[in-house]
Amino acid sequence: MKKLLFASVAFAALAANAGFAGSHLAGEQITVFGPWLGPDQENAEAVLAEFANQTGADVRYVGSDSFEQQIRVDAEAGSAPNIAIFPQPGLAADMARDGFLTPLEDGTGDWIRDNYAAGQSWVDLGTYAGADGNDALYGFFYKIDVKSLVWYVPENFEDAGYDVPTSMEDLKALSDLIVADGGTPWCIGLGSGGATGWPATDWVEDLMLRTQPASVYDEWVANEIPFDDPRVIAAIDEFGAFARNDAYVSGGAGAVASTDFRDSPKGMFSSPPQCYMHRQASFIPAFFPEGTVVGEDADFFYFPSYSSKELGNPVLGAGTVWGITNDSPGSHALIEYLQSPVAHEIWMARKGFLTPHKGVDTSVFGDPTLQKMNDILLNATTFRFDGSDLMPGGVGAGSFWTGMVDYAGGKSAGDVATEIQASWDALK
Repeated sequence: MKKLLFASVAFAALAANAGFAGSHLAGEQITVFGPWLGPDQENAEAVLAEFANQTGADVRYVGSDSFEQQIRVDAEAGSAPNIAIFPQPGLAADMARDGFLTPLEDGTGDWIRDNYAAGQSWVDLGTYAGADGNDALYGFFYKIDVKSLVWYVPENFEDAGYDVPTSMEDLKALSDLIVADGGTPWCIGLGSGGATGWPATDWVEDLMLRTQPASVYDEWVANEIPFDDPRVIAAIDEFGAFARNDAYVSGGAGAVASTDFRDSPKGMFSSPPQCYMHRQASFIPAFFPEGTVVGEDADFFYFPSYSSKELGNPVLGAGTVWGITNDSPGSHALIEYLQSPVAHEIWMARKGFLTPHKGVDTSVFGDPTLQKMNDILLNATTFRFDGSDLMPGGVGAGSFWTGMVDYAGGKSAGDVATEIQASWDALK
């Protein structure tokens, strides 16, 4: 708490220097609309309360589980909030194109480049074409999620004498060693009810970033190269090297599509272990056996890149992007506040928050697991948003999912990719 007090004092000085402290915003009402409810709403309100305390503004947050639909209704009715918090950049881009977003202040992009790890990635993710067709920075990313993680049980590794791999070459060598020792390296499950197949899309996206430059990933997500481009097919087959190898997967390759993703990591905790590793995002401990302590009973490492390809340390993830939907002096002041370390540290001291801000005091994290995940984010050379979330819904939440199930079932990567591209063409 003492560190947060110092940070608060630091923000007071920043606010005064920026010219938006005290009476300048006194009484100005700033409305913020986002997707957060429950504990996340309480955390967001704590962050906004500090801004209100330092500037005198009247800041009001409203959360909704139907944010995506309501924000467009409000914008079209002329009753949009000052600030909207978008769970996906695709919706923010649509709103900018339709003239419902205001560009951020000049210099914000330079600040992001200088102060966020993989800064150019965040500028690119927040830059959209406006109603005039010209690109501008409309979005500021705040509160990030990381997906490029591999989970394991430290005791299993220690008993077998395995080391945590630091490159993709090492990860594949470890997988082969586990097989040679009579074990099974991976638990993989794609089952998710009506959303079955989505875990495989994360695998393919991560592998695209590890086999191709980020620019190729961007072209793929935007369909500027076809889904059946040889580079995309190769990434799908990279996933197949793990998921379609009977020796690599608990239950054999035939069990991948039918195993529920929530059940798949449980094999790591059996005795003897049914698998040693599970690639999944930061939320998966919610489905570990009751009482599992992350950092002790289970841990994670960065899903590594190829040392031979020199593509840096890409990180796949998601996050929220803040945009101005009703222009006012207070709106721009609030975006500037998000650039201060305290705006991040308040939530860091709570739960469920990661940030690429290089200027924060990471010792403020109330959870050592989050601090370790944040280190992965801060060491990223490239960050890319979950690609399927950026694709049209009929593809990213449709044919891509079902195509990965077909691929896990034995259909060739080329045939699957061609069918996904055909579904994309049908939407145009």
